Amino acid sequence: MVDAAANSPPVAKLMPLHGWLLLVWFAASFGLVFFAHDLMQVVAGWPLSYWFAAQGSVIIFIGIVAVFAWFANRQAGQELPISAAFQAYNQRIHRRFATFVVLLIVFILVLALAEQGGLRKIWVGAIFLFATVFLYALIGIYGRTSSASEYYVAGRRIPAMYNGMAVAADWMSAASFISMAGGLYLQGFSGSGTHPGGLVYVLGWTGGFCLVALFVAPYLRQLNLYTLPEYFDHRFGGRWPRIIAAWSAVLCSFIYVVAQIYGVGLITSRLTGVQFEIGILLGLGGVLVCSFLGGMRAVTWTQVTQYVVVILAFLIPVSWLAYKQLGNPVAAVAYGQQLPKISELELHLMKAPQEQQVIKEYLRRAHDYEYKLAQLPASLEQEKKAHREAIQNLMAARAEESVIVAARRQLAALPRDEVAARERWTQARQENLARAQPLAGMPPHTQPFAGDPQGTSEEQDMFEVSRRNFLALMFCLMIGTAGLPHLLTRFYTTRTVAEARNSVTWSLFFIALLYLSAPALAVLVKYEVMSQLVGMRFDALPVWIAQWAKLDPALISVSDINGDHILQFAELQLGPDIVMLATPELGGLPYVVSGLVAAGGLAAALSTADGLLLTIGNALAHDLFYWKNTDRAGTVRRVMLSKFALLLVALIAAYVAAQRPADILFLVSASFSLAGSAFVPVMILGIFWTGVTRIAAVAGMLTGVMLTLYYMVINMPVVRRLLSLEGSGLWFEIDPVSAGVFGVGAGLLMTIVLSWLTRGSAVPAR
Repeated sequence: MVDAAANSPPVAKLMPLHGWLLLVWFAASFGLVFFAHDLMQVVAGWPLSYWFAAQGSVIIFIGIVAVFAWFANRQAGQELPISAAFQAYNQRIHRRFATFVVLLIVFILVLALAEQGGLRKIWVGAIFLFATVFLYALIGIYGRTSSASEYYVAGRRIPAMYNGMAVAADWMSAASFISMAGGLYLQGFSGSGTHPGGLVYVLGWTGGFCLVALFVAPYLRQLNLYTLPEYFDHRFGGRWPRIIAAWSAVLCSFIYVVAQIYGVGLITSRLTGVQFEIGILLGLGGVLVCSFLGGMRAVTWTQVTQYVVVILAFLIPVSWLAYKQLGNPVAAVAYGQQLPKISELELHLMKAPQEQQVIKEYLRRAHDYEYKLAQLPASLEQEKKAHREAIQNLMAARAEESVIVAARRQLAALPRDEVAARERWTQARQENLARAQPLAGMPPHTQPFAGDPQGTSEEQDMFEVSRRNFLALMFCLMIGTAGLPHLLTRFYTTRTVAEARNSVTWSLFFIALLYLSAPALAVLVKYEVMSQLVGMRFDALPVWIAQWAKLDPALISVSDINGDHILQFAELQLGPDIVMLATPELGGLPYVVSGLVAAGGLAAALSTADGLLLTIGNALAHDLFYWKNTDRAGTVRRVMLSKFALLLVALIAAYVAAQRPADILFLVSASFSLAGSAFVPVMILGIFWTGVTRIAAVAGMLTGVMLTLYYMVINMPVVRRLLSLEGSGLWFEIDPVSAGVFGVGAGLLMTIVLSWLTRGSAVPAR
């Protein structure tokens, strides 16, 4: 085994560099966000704070990671010699990768020509689905192994650049590919009120890699471990640190993987036309073949191929849309021209009489629900009676059977009792009130934070709450990035510590290719909707709207609220999971691009699901059941148990995803809060401070994860109703998805205080 520590300079030599780079990171993220409202000056057509949040800070983050890797590797001195065998291995990989990229581009072009020649759309989608999944399955079969080193860490011989691609694919989940552009479309810069959104995901999910590079990845790699929970055993000893870390890894990874499998079902069902639940099972087959047979070895090379599919699937439609609107295919550079146009369209829509009519109708409906709620249970009985009378009148008039059946369905869909009626009508009232706002409740795209710091006291409070929630969620996403087990395990697969540092740089570079384009996509789609789709007659709307609405009404829905037969902006509801997937159809691109986008979304979901399921299986088998068994027979049993645990967890996650528990962004963000709270405070203190004790580590992890979980659960509407809790359970008006801000702080404080109180039993760092 390679001595990874040989390329690791003493921590003390790097501390000044850590400090300066951390200061730059803090200024480029939290500093710029805090003063975003004061940095609205327009430079070259861009609001300054918007440009930094969407692009400038990401570029700074890449610079921080690259500078650290270069300086630390120079401090480490002489690199380990590269053997002739490893050089030949690298050259062989380069040839295979180049061949794959060329063949993929040829495959896309052939399908495009076939579509022009008359190939049906359903066949284009099916070919994309089965060809890509078949490719991933072949890699899984080719990479099958029962060797512990190959199964857990791919033999520790993945070159930095390819590991960077694999990390990027592992990282850019369904949330990044499918939902992030949608969140930017709906929430603009920073969302509204207590709902942070928009650019917080760009900042949080890229800025977190600075923490990974500076404080985590190289220090874990030099220990030559297999899993993240194994670090807690190695550092603190005893059974409990490893058990708590293993169950925490299972918890946050399971929530994360449910979101990915939901995305798999969404895309597969759209590509093939099968039911959502069947789509989940079809996509899941591709996940299991890769991770079940070959572990990290197969997953790594599958993720490299998936990254290429993902990045092509994202950049082609956004570049096409940018060229269509602006004549420049470099979307990340050109889309700033559309920002002032969108601001003008927003002002026009706010004042348009037709939009005001729609808003008034939403208000009327909200008041109707308010009246029904006040009159319960009598109002429910009146509703049922009215529907029964309508059915009797239709039957008496000998109406068509389809009309009578539809009326009976409406009767059956009514709430069964007073409790169900109160829950449903309360939700309907809130939804109508939310829609009865300018721009259907969407904030102006470039506005940082809701409210106004110079406005009324209510507007000032709203501004503070909005900014506080943005900062809290950004903190959770960054800290969570430094604690996600499936991400950190990827840095165990490099040959040396130096390559682990380089790998983080490559990872952030490859991720930034998509993350710099996602804000551009949101702006281009919003301009397309406001300038082209809004104002169309309902009978002339594109067919794709009805097709997506049939799949899931939560993705997209239109209704003629004011009865003028013309689509108004407030009459169109888009979910965050539809914006990217429908971009090719919205922009009038050939269907082959829609198939490519769906294949890219599927690759993003599958690549992350692979890593997550592998992490869960390894945590259960390697860290909970066979953690003391090191003989060869025990190692083989441990690998086999990991595979079967992975299979079982995949089936459970598929069942949960089929229930559609929440949108993808919420589930993913929640897992970040949990990962950050459970691992990061204790892990980083353990790396840099020899005074952390075992008792403090256990207490710190438990405090962090339990407090985060409590805050999320206690603020769920169903839980508050069951416990008859009145009012808001929020602390400082922080949204539950950002619960990690409390968990991380509490875990850090608990670890430091208990370490000081039990300092006589400190475990020396090994």
